[in-house]
Amino acid sequence: MEIRWLEDFRALARTRHFSRAADEQNITQPTFSRRIKMLEEEMGVMLIDRETLPLSLTPAGKLFLEASEKITRLLKETKDGCLELERAEAEKLRFATNQTLYLSFFQGWLDSLETDIELGVNLKATSWVGRQLIQALEHGECDLILCYWSPVIDFLQPLETYEYQHLVLASETLMPVTALDRSGEPKFLLPGSKKTPLPYINYNDQTFIRQVLESHFRKNTLQMPNLLNINENSQAISVKAMIAQGYGVGWLPSRLLSSGGDQGLVAAGDESWQFPLQIRLYRSRNNSHSKMAELWTQVEKSVKQQTVSL
Repeated sequence: MEIRWLEDFRALARTRHFSRAADEQNITQPTFSRRIKMLEEEMGVMLIDRETLPLSLTPAGKLFLEASEKITRLLKETKDGCLELERAEAEKLRFATNQTLYLSFFQGWLDSLETDIELGVNLKATSWVGRQLIQALEHGECDLILCYWSPVIDFLQPLETYEYQHLVLASETLMPVTALDRSGEPKFLLPGSKKTPLPYINYNDQTFIRQVLESHFRKNTLQMPNLLNINENSQAISVKAMIAQGYGVGWLPSRLLSSGGDQGLVAAGDESWQFPLQIRLYRSRNNSHSKMAELWTQVEKSVKQQTVSL
């Protein structure tokens, strides 16, 4: 059964005349009559008494008219509701970030803005590696990305052009951590030795953190860590879980340790093994979303206030 058949039937019930009802539906009378006949065949009963002038509804037709009016009203209300949801979604700024920043930074930062602008957070993005976030912004799949930044992260270079803008929201520190041994002492301590390298819980090569760590290791030739790569992950939360189970040493953003509980993890080295990062918000200058300029202004204001308070 087609929805337009219900509309045809309601038009015929109003006009009680095939020609006038066909004109209302903007179709020819033969086409209209054929659709009414198909409706009756679908229902298995006669809905129109064609022997009366003007036409009248059979008892089954009267019952069907009530049902068709309810169905039509319900369909209209549902359609209006769907359109309203779509409009509401279109007003949201599409936001993407990785799992670590979503868990350790995003909500607190958003609350501090005190904005009524809704962000449509893409939770699928929390499983993406760094390059995928950059590509999503380049291809217009999101309006904003929140990510780590360091000058050594090569896949961030496309966002360093005039086409894109960024704001530095906060600083972050990568900290080497380890679980405790049975005596309550750090299980692994940097730098380790060539003879007994430390088991290392690493990040895969598509992540922000992997590039930062490798760059610092290369630069610090006087104090190279002796590490044996035993595992690679794309998410810091997975690295954290492996370290907490005592499988090895690894680096974690300090906010992830403080916001998610340290799980008994302790420093695996002194401050010389800690490496800085920035947390940045990026957007395209060509983004025409109606709420973008307002949100960007609010974020700029928030950043300036934080700078003054420091």
